[in-house]
Amino acid sequence: MRGVLVTGTDTGVGKTVVAAGLARLLREAGYRVGVLKPVETGWDGRGEWPPDGRMLAEAAGVTGPRARVVPCVYAEPLAPLVAARRAGRPVDWEAVEAAWRGWAGADWVLVEGAGGLAVPIAEGLDYAALAQRWGLAVLVVARPNLGTLNHTFLTVHYARTKGLRVLGVVVSGYPAAPGVAERTNPQMIEEMCGVPVLGLVPRRSRIVSAAEAAAAVAAGGTLEPFLARYAALGA
Repeated sequence: MRGVLVTGTDTGVGKTVVAAGLARLLREAGYRVGVLKPVETGWDGRGEWPPDGRMLAEAAGVTGPRARVVPCVYAEPLAPLVAARRAGRPVDWEAVEAAWRGWAGADWVLVEGAGGLAVPIAEGLDYAALAQRWGLAVLVVARPNLGTLNHTFLTVHYARTKGLRVLGVVVSGYPAAPGVAERTNPQMIEEMCGVPVLGLVPRRSRIVSAAEAAAAVAAGGTLEPFLARYAALGA
């Protein structure tokens, strides 16, 4: 089983689009794909699934209990540890680990984090520690615009200080008419971070389905570089 943590340089950078898009494209390529978002916050409980989990499940063709994909949910849109403290309900690690073990037969498992790599999930545990715990390689999703160089470098640097294998960076929300910063940032990310930019996922006004996410990720040219990089790292 090949496991990848899809993390971001910030919240709202496009992690769900990239994770769901890759999951859908891998599935279409004939792989057995598992998806997991250990904790999703900011869900008011309306409907059967929280939005990120729903798109991931749709991408991987998951049927069955929601806990297979999103074992823990909280109402407030906060870091998981903060939401858990305020709700008086710690993250259910038995449920999280059970969800992870449930994908043991998959070829690929894409795990989507919340926010960035250093976001706390539980006491003494952030997403970097979770990647260590499960032996996950890391894929970083970054913004295209001014400010992304610092955010991306710090994310990659933190991953490396924890001994994590960094596959590369996917730039999400890339504009149709990029300015100077957007045009030059991908190359500078590679120079500063020493990892490849694996795709430029174009900006879309609205992405609400796994098919739309897959179309955006495919347009960004991400799948083949992702597969090649994983194989080259021996991750």
